[in-house]
Amino acid sequence: MENKGKRSSIRIVLPVLCILAFIVVPVIFRNPAFLQLMVLVLLYAYLTTSWNLVGGFAGVLPLGHTLFAGIGAYTSTLLFIELGLTPWIGMFVGAFLAMIAGFLIGLPTLKLRGAYFALSSIAFLEGFRVVTENTKVLFGAKINGPQGLLLPLKGNSLYYFQFDNKMWYYYVILIMTAIVLYITYKVSVSRLGYYLMAGGEDKEAAEALGVNVFRCKMIAMMMSTFLTALGGTFYAQLVRYIYPRGIMNLEFAFEIAFIAIVGGRGTIAGPILGSFLLVPVAELTRIYLGGSYLGIHLVMYGLVLMLVMIFQPRGITEPLTKIYNNILDRFEGVRS
Repeated sequence: MENKGKRSSIRIVLPVLCILAFIVVPVIFRNPAFLQLMVLVLLYAYLTTSWNLVGGFAGVLPLGHTLFAGIGAYTSTLLFIELGLTPWIGMFVGAFLAMIAGFLIGLPTLKLRGAYFALSSIAFLEGFRVVTENTKVLFGAKINGPQGLLLPLKGNSLYYFQFDNKMWYYYVILIMTAIVLYITYKVSVSRLGYYLMAGGEDKEAAEALGVNVFRCKMIAMMMSTFLTALGGTFYAQLVRYIYPRGIMNLEFAFEIAFIAIVGGRGTIAGPILGSFLLVPVAELTRIYLGGSYLGIHLVMYGLVLMLVMIFQPRGITEPLTKIYNNILDRFEGVRS
């Protein structure tokens, strides 16, 4: 019993140290460019983790998830501009609308498999983007078509979700990421998580055992779209300008899927590891090569994805987890 207690306490130390490291990052590294990069890494980790609820555990491949981020961003921004409503409330209104949209889209598509589901998700994203680009006024509110919406500046204000210091955006997205990771963990160890994984592996076998696979996937879809829309509002507040091709585009959606696949679909750590690997590569590539080679960051994504698929088809989480467990086992052996 004593050895088990030591073993469990040792395995808690590293996660706690990681949490503390994330908390003190803005205190130690005050460079705005570095903080902006860390905000983007955590934002992609948040969006990918939200995607992972349906794209990982449910075994389908949604390639149009930025549609729901766009719904969240446009809803909170319009409520802010037209009614002066704080984005902290508008983000949940947008999340509720995105969840309804996810339900309506999921009804015909979640019964599809493989490439058919992926293509249908792309079709909904592109259709919604085209409609938004060609619409100037929606229900009496100006959305300005392809020109998009510029958020009015209210200064450094928690109420208006606007900060002069990147540190506060960092802490907001850090908390959001921690919450979505906790939700993912609770789902993974729940009956819903087991049903989702069973349905994703072998739908017929799961249904033969009495699992309502479609219902479980629909629940995961609605949870995923709700959380993704919250991330869309954060994105809008961070950049303070949204337009259809900026947030509801295939490139953004593909990046989220690539991160999940490289990190490890259906795992808790996969989106985090994938984000820390791919987002800095993409941002540095955009900075130094984006002016000469447009879209070069997607080429880099593709190269990394091919290497991972060849050598680690289940993502980089699996080998890193083995290394982590081996280190802990050796450390425990030395202590005993």
